[in-house]
Amino acid sequence: MNDFNEPGSLAPTGLFLGGTKYMVIQGEAGAVIRGKKGPGGVTIKKTAMSLIVGIYTEPMIPGQCNMIIEKLGDYLLDQGF
Repeated sequence: MNDFNEPGSLAPTGLFLGGTKYMVIQGEAGAVIRGKKGPGGVTIKKTAMSLIVGIYTEPMIPGQCNMIIEKLGDYLLDQGF
């Protein structure tokens, strides 16, 4: 959870999720962490009460996953979750 405050702190070590290591490529402090592994990747959105994790592989592109996960997270935040 602390890595959401400074997503860049994960860059040297990577992000381990479900036994898979993702290279952290981008993030928004306090809100989103994005990672990449080969042709796929992960988007994690933090809300007030949850973490929404989207894992994608080809043919989905990163922008599609980011949009879906982030919009769902924004909706939950608007609802107080």
